[in-house]
Amino acid sequence: MEKFYAAEAAYIASGGYGKANYAEVAAYLDPEVVLHQAPGLPFSGTGTWRGHEGMERFLAAFSQTWESMEFLEQHHWGDADTVVVHNRVRFRARATGREVETLILQLITVKDGRMLECRPFYWDAGAITDACTPT
Repeated sequence: MEKFYAAEAAYIASGGYGKANYAEVAAYLDPEVVLHQAPGLPFSGTGTWRGHEGMERFLAAFSQTWESMEFLEQHHWGDADTVVVHNRVRFRARATGREVETLILQLITVKDGRMLECRPFYWDAGAITDACTPT
């Protein structure tokens, strides 16, 4: 998981779709990966993103929203099939330049060492939206 998060952060920092190497992220994802994002977030779109193509589209939207993503602290619990990850993250919004530090809890299903399904839960979705909304 740590390698996935590092690849994801590098993808965002590089500018995302068309500017970054998605293959470095995809290496940690099962071909049938499903991401369930909370509705109402600036980057959640339909809320469900499927397969490598869906994840690349999600990361394109995510990297349009965020200029940077820094993992400040991580804790992992689980086994070979299910992992719970507690992240303390600092984001910088592309549109506003504002930073937000928040907690994200992720429930992740793993298949053959790759992420199969992910359900992130954001501690303060309002703060995330506020950071991305121009005043």
